[in-house]
Amino acid sequence: MCFMTAHVASFSAPHHAWRDLYLQALYETDKKKVCTRISEAERALLSRERELFAGVPDPAEREAVNAALHALSALRTCVSTSHKPFAA
Repeated sequence: MCFMTAHVASFSAPHHAWRDLYLQALYETDKKKVCTRISEAERALLSRERELFAGVPDPAEREAVNAALHALSALRTCVSTSHKPFAA
């Protein structure tokens, strides 16, 4: 299992909709859609993070949400730098 998906594998309940959006962002192959997918996943993750903060704490899910947000940030950086030409 991929490092970026290992933390989220066990979160498949309906209130974990962020998981599906996160995986869609990770596996999007259309370069025109990837930034949109990342943004959608980030919004869902931030919303879930607020729910976890306000409600019953779930340390495992909080860790997974945090890891997913970091992975999306790294993916966004990779996507944005892959469109820039290298300086000669």
